[in-house]
Amino acid sequence: MHNQFSRTQLLLGRPATDTLNGSRVAVFGVGGVGGYAVEVLARSGVGAIDIIDNDRVCPSNINRQLLATTKTVGLYKVDVAEERIHAINPDCIVRKHRTFYLPDNADQFDFTLYDYVIDCIDTVKAKLDLIFRCHEQNTPLLACMGAAYKLDATLFRVTDIFKTINDPLAKVIRKKLRKTNIKHLKVVYSPEEPLESILPLDGSGPSDEDCSDTIRHSVPASSAWVPAAAGLIAGGEAVKDLILSAHTMRIRPEEEAASEPARIARERAAMMLEEHKRIKAEQTAADKQCF
Repeated sequence: MHNQFSRTQLLLGRPATDTLNGSRVAVFGVGGVGGYAVEVLARSGVGAIDIIDNDRVCPSNINRQLLATTKTVGLYKVDVAEERIHAINPDCIVRKHRTFYLPDNADQFDFTLYDYVIDCIDTVKAKLDLIFRCHEQNTPLLACMGAAYKLDATLFRVTDIFKTINDPLAKVIRKKLRKTNIKHLKVVYSPEEPLESILPLDGSGPSDEDCSDTIRHSVPASSAWVPAAAGLIAGGEAVKDLILSAHTMRIRPEEEAASEPARIARERAAMMLEEHKRIKAEQTAADKQCF
């Protein structure tokens, strides 16, 4: 059991880590919140991770985004994320989607393939469409609300969208959802009242538009610790939900043989590993043809 996930097995049990190994999770947006959510998934041993983002790393990302350093400025976030995931877990199947999710391109995503979706999108139109499509396909979704203009990371929590307060983004989402048949939506949010920027944005140096493919109409004030806390909570909640829905949480070794959920998790993990081997073999063959 001495591998990079052995400590997780000590806490959750082998069937739980098998469940994670056999799961496919999509993270929409890998910025300040999404980057940390991906980190949790990778370090928890999730077998397949889809990352959806069209932005490149900007200097202004460095204060809060895990993927942003002076060495990654200008690189696409999905490329940086893929490299980091594989540095943690080489067996993880990473599918990159270098695109900004919108209703216009949503048909390229088959939500029935995902065991879980983490929404870290910061625009209302795209966020709502993602919520609606996951609801239609019965795909478990966790939506992250605002993390800018806040200071107290300890206030972040998991709750229902209709119980949120003091969050402008959540307020808009709540209002839209009340007109639909969606009565519940799990979210990560903080009830802290948003602060205001006390200084105008410094115009010196390159702007976000110089290295981002997404037009920003406003520049939110942010810190290093608040988006990180939100992302870690989101990733952890996804991990727990996957295990709980599979009924494999903390199954003891002496209980494994008689546990049907443990058997199913073991088989799914083996299938995911075989898929990884197949994809790797295809990539190797393609690389050889290039020479």
